[in-house]
Amino acid sequence: MKRILFLALIIVISIDAFSYEKRDILQKESQMTGLSEVLVKDFSELGFPDYKNRNFWNNLPDTIRKQYIEGAEKYLDYNWPVVRATDYLEIIRSGDRRQGAYAAPSNALQSLVMGELAEGKGRFTDQIVNGVWYYSEQTWWGWSAHLSSQKAKHGLPDVNEPIIDLGVGEIANVLSWTWFLFKDEFDKIHPLISQRLKQEIMNKAVIPYYERNDFWWMGFDSRSVNNWNPWTNHNMLTAILILEDDHQRKIENVEKVIRSLDAFVNSYPDDGGCDEGPSYWGRAGASLYQCLDLLARATKGKFNVYDNQLIKNMGTYIYKAYIDYPYFINFADADATTGGRPAIIYNYGKDIQDPVMQQFGAFLAEKQNWGIRKPGEKIDEQIMQLMYLDEIGKATAKNALISDFWLPDIQVGGGRDKADTSEGFFFAAKGGHNAESHNHNDLGSCVLYFNGKPCLIDLGRETYTAHTFSSRRYEIWTMQSQYHNIPKINGSDQLAGREYKAKNTGFKSDSKQVIFSTDISDAYPKEAGIKKWERSYRLDRGKQFVIKDVYQFNKTPDNTTTLNFITYCKISQNSPGSLLLQGENFILEMKYDSKALAPEIEFIEVTDGGLKRYWPNGVTRIVFTLKTPNTGGENSITVAKK
Repeated sequence: MKRILFLALIIVISIDAFSYEKRDILQKESQMTGLSEVLVKDFSELGFPDYKNRNFWNNLPDTIRKQYIEGAEKYLDYNWPVVRATDYLEIIRSGDRRQGAYAAPSNALQSLVMGELAEGKGRFTDQIVNGVWYYSEQTWWGWSAHLSSQKAKHGLPDVNEPIIDLGVGEIANVLSWTWFLFKDEFDKIHPLISQRLKQEIMNKAVIPYYERNDFWWMGFDSRSVNNWNPWTNHNMLTAILILEDDHQRKIENVEKVIRSLDAFVNSYPDDGGCDEGPSYWGRAGASLYQCLDLLARATKGKFNVYDNQLIKNMGTYIYKAYIDYPYFINFADADATTGGRPAIIYNYGKDIQDPVMQQFGAFLAEKQNWGIRKPGEKIDEQIMQLMYLDEIGKATAKNALISDFWLPDIQVGGGRDKADTSEGFFFAAKGGHNAESHNHNDLGSCVLYFNGKPCLIDLGRETYTAHTFSSRRYEIWTMQSQYHNIPKINGSDQLAGREYKAKNTGFKSDSKQVIFSTDISDAYPKEAGIKKWERSYRLDRGKQFVIKDVYQFNKTPDNTTTLNFITYCKISQNSPGSLLLQGENFILEMKYDSKALAPEIEFIEVTDGGLKRYWPNGVTRIVFTLKTPNTGGENSITVAKK
């Protein structure tokens, strides 16, 4: 069962790239740069403010310092909890990942670290010591869902096989920074504290990274990689740069990080599109940038690949997939809303010299009370944001409302009524295949927003459980094609797998129209008997949005064919052939041929906590039944402002 679960997880989350090109961009840059000659020997040379830099910490805005100190005070009497054996075992008992059990102490430690940095009086040091000792005593730092990759039976961590997952990487990063910032303070209390902490990070994370090449996310074998690769590599690169004393060993393993990162970059399409979606870009393209930034700092700026077009495209994806704050295109498992990662987006845009991206980062920062509210994320990411408080706060901020975009490799495109305004329609649609990273069976689906608010939506995903990443993934309703904005053909839904793919996908745009079209017939099983099903979306800028189907069956279908749409609007029948869609700040009319289509309105209460973040009021499914599908035909549905 353990092996089946693990294989299923890899199948579900792996990137099955459209093409794999052995570009090796980073390795070539390393060779040209002469990494072995220019890599710094001590992490302090990278220019980050340490605990002793009281000028930096004391000059933070008073509101931020106060928030940090108050946040740390909440943990002065924190009782560090045991991660029980049964917390781990719950993943195989009920499917509950219990990530809250791991998140709470991490949040406590980071709050204490940031509070002590801000105050600088030693008031929180003992609790920081308790925190690092707590982690030193733990068997494993990872997340129970990922234990299936160890050789021993799934359910409990094997102390004899330290594996590296996302959780191990995250904690290794946090603890490495804690060691860097407070080593001298720890030594004043007792020399075994920093010694033990370093030993545990090395044994649980760094040395396993050195010695093993078979973690799937490394990309050193035939398995594909996804956001795990740059996310975990960033954390391991951080730990190596901070903790490794042997400079030759440091060079060798920084080069190993670079080789692993190249496996990720090599798997990426030329258009830079992230098929996992914008929220996962935050741990894909954004984490890659963090690696590139660290490598640049660790070589005094000599390691630099920002002039490479693919690296540029991987960055600019984030604003191409943007609708209007806080909404992003959320195909697959991506989140419908996200704050983005303002400092990373700003600095990434700055480094690739893309003013739209740079200004977008400043815009997102402004939206999130930059300079007033303390930053989020891990210790290193908070410090990085604090370093750029003034620069980003003074930078030109502009919402990234581009006219249209097209990513031909991942087959995602869309557009809006007019650039630089969220007024009117925005749509995006996708082709691709049904083995994408965090895949849903959704070829040909779309999202439609009006005045920056949701109309036709992608549900996203429910709270992750073991079920999500198993062979039973597509039993979950949000993963099924009938709960996306696409047809159920002759009683059949789309199927999962690389062979179920869109064909003849096209996109064009001009000042008057944006048109996306794709043939989704190959996404359905042979039993559907469908020869052609071309789904197209046409935005007549400033006027209307048209959904059109042109289809042909091999023979007269035996079962019902329906056109399905998921909406966050309130739906009412206006008249035969007309539905009213009432959204947050708009009313639209959906017109259809009542002689050809019969609508049913199905309200779905949202109970899952993950989905309630975006759709707290429930969603509605509109199911149009084709009255007489025959062996072929066409139909169109028009959405326009009422």
